[in-house]
Amino acid sequence: MKALNTNKLRVRFEEALDQYVKQSATDIELLKPMLYSLKGGGKRVRPLLLLSVLRLNQHKSVELGLSTAIALEYIHTYSLIHDDLPAMDNDDLRRGQPTSHIQFDEATAILTGDALLTDAFGVIAEDKNLRPKVRVKLLQALSRAAGSVGMVAGQLKDIQAEEQVISLDQLQEIHALKTGCLFNFAVEAGAVIAGLEAEKAHFKGFSDAFGIAYQIHNDLMDVQASEVETGKQTGQDAVLQKATYPSILGLEESYQALDEQMNLAEASLKQLTQRTGRPYMELMQFMEYLDVVR
Repeated sequence: MKALNTNKLRVRFEEALDQYVKQSATDIELLKPMLYSLKGGGKRVRPLLLLSVLRLNQHKSVELGLSTAIALEYIHTYSLIHDDLPAMDNDDLRRGQPTSHIQFDEATAILTGDALLTDAFGVIAEDKNLRPKVRVKLLQALSRAAGSVGMVAGQLKDIQAEEQVISLDQLQEIHALKTGCLFNFAVEAGAVIAGLEAEKAHFKGFSDAFGIAYQIHNDLMDVQASEVETGKQTGQDAVLQKATYPSILGLEESYQALDEQMNLAEASLKQLTQRTGRPYMELMQFMEYLDVVR
């Protein structure tokens, strides 16, 4: 098996996304703002993680995961559109361009997010390349990851924690829900599609640690990086008085916490590799997204 090449996976994902959108019957007035956010320069970490799990098992299975990867990116994109709204984080900039409600208007942004959220489940349900039982498992898992016991629960806890003093355990719970749940789904979906049911728990050890590390990285970038580096306004966490790792632990201990989660992620992959004989250590290249200037 060739080494994992996420650049090739990204090219294939973008092709599949473009093809799916071209076949859409969505009215152009709604499709334009959907594409504006979908094609706005995202890193595609979540769909690439899903496709990478498949690639490390069997090359052909990547094709089986493309629709689910598109659905996952739909969910992620909707969450960003709604996060940026005035009632939420009130951001004017995302990925170096005006946020959806600035580029269009607030009502259009809300409805665009609603469309992406709803359509995501249809993308999976209509995927004839997957057996019905697999589609049902994926729909259940995505609903759990994105909804009231997953990402949305984390978003609410995040808002409720503004201007509040919370513990590190409470902050980690927010991170695990708000950010981690979609990473959990990415690896779980890859395992479900590849028929690796027995390995799902071991994948979760990696995605749990990676998800928390990813959010710690975001917290640090908001403090340390420039608007050019992040593509969005920095210093917003302090303006909103959000609970973050730097606000609770300070910068140095936040870096240590990031290293600890990255080490946990690596240990999980080592265990998974030893257990299965598959080269899952190659997933460590996703840690490159967590580089922070120190």
